[in-house]
Amino acid sequence: MADIRSNDASFGSAQFGLLSPQQCEKLHNASLEILERTGVRLFEPQAMELLKKAGAFVSDGNRVRIPSGLVEKALNTVPKRVVLCNRQGKRVIFLENRRSFYGPGSDCLHVLDHRTGARRRAVLKDMVEGVTLCDALPHVDFVMSMFMPSDVNPMIPDRYQMEAMLSHTTKPIIFVAYDLAGCMDAVEMAEAVVGGPEALRQNPLVACYINVTTGLLHNKEALQKLLYLADKGLPALYIPVASNGVTGPVTPAGSMAMVNAGVLTGLVLSQLKREGAPFIVPGWGGDPLDMRTLVESYCSPDVRGMAQELAHYYNLPAFGLAGASESKTVDGQAGAEAALTLLVDTLSGANLIHDLGYLESGLTFSLAQLVICNEIVDWIEHFMAGFEINDETLALDLIDEVGPDGQYLGTQHTRDHFREHWYPQVFERDIYDNWLARGGQSLAERATERVDEILATHKPEPLPEDVTRRLREIVHRAEAQVQ
Repeated sequence: MADIRSNDASFGSAQFGLLSPQQCEKLHNASLEILERTGVRLFEPQAMELLKKAGAFVSDGNRVRIPSGLVEKALNTVPKRVVLCNRQGKRVIFLENRRSFYGPGSDCLHVLDHRTGARRRAVLKDMVEGVTLCDALPHVDFVMSMFMPSDVNPMIPDRYQMEAMLSHTTKPIIFVAYDLAGCMDAVEMAEAVVGGPEALRQNPLVACYINVTTGLLHNKEALQKLLYLADKGLPALYIPVASNGVTGPVTPAGSMAMVNAGVLTGLVLSQLKREGAPFIVPGWGGDPLDMRTLVESYCSPDVRGMAQELAHYYNLPAFGLAGASESKTVDGQAGAEAALTLLVDTLSGANLIHDLGYLESGLTFSLAQLVICNEIVDWIEHFMAGFEINDETLALDLIDEVGPDGQYLGTQHTRDHFREHWYPQVFERDIYDNWLARGGQSLAERATERVDEILATHKPEPLPEDVTRRLREIVHRAEAQVQ
């Protein structure tokens, strides 16, 4: 894992925000007004009961209006930072301030096969290879499933995903579960790996990504998982969504206010269940829908940066979305969209930035594209590190010694510092003739070659045999329960 961390501002690194504090306050107050006047529908009795006992107003069966005071109280008890650990319990991801960490996404139906170039349905082997690649890439900080494997029981693919991630990487894991039972099994697997519930709560190896229907409609599965994780003291990423103009207002401000009302609903519930439960907010919201194609855009500039600024307004960790592309293959568009979105999300200070390697608006994943994103992140991290300006780096004595007529190539100062510059691994920087002599490969071809090299040589640290057996037992138990 890289030593340089994006947005670690020890040298005054670059940052920006698209919203002013006054605009954030307007969005916050608009969300409070939605919660008090319009309310939300909750499809889980335990959630309604918690809110009702706390003073919320319940009507029309499951429509709940939440007083602003409950939101303010929750904002006072929720942790302002979350730390994720690797398999050994080392604290490696610090979700605080504007520090950024990077990883792939989850649940793509297809893989762009780097060996054949064909787009096909993903299988479990693709996921194992993807996790292995993530384990090896130095600028991929956390792991998600990448694929929805088509060759396992379609009722419980999340168990196979969790088993594969825990078995083939030591890095922190963001998992997706499709119902409460799947979430509980995933947590049980993680507990088996780290040594029990208390060890997992103290040094969380995993966090759960919870998809919520919309900002105003909170499905049963999402609420059950949120309350379960809060009770366990484990991090939850509670992510309401909206498609602008369809399930939310077409304007970014209106859609963002509605989505944020849903985020605040989850925040209140998590703190009512257990004060101090770790909670991570989305770094996007109100996803733009292309009205020409009805495809939801992953890379549009229309709403990017709004949610991150709201997260900073609340001083809460944010889940970012970048490194994806609408392109169907690894081409110039894929590289440009990955680079633009990664740079913007990093400058905006998103904390957990996911979806590196996504193509086709999240329907297809490419291991070669993930390698390219790893290189882009390396570039961004170097850029974001800022500059140290002191006597050594100014080199005034050396400049005077060399004078107008000398050169610096042979100096000790150059030998001491030239490795501090950024050097690409898959981007091309050689002269034309040398590039041609090596085969004249495109970036996509070089990235594909790098995938093969890693898969041929990298061996993730294995789990102990008894832990491997325990993970298998949990998967087999889930299989038996759905038959």
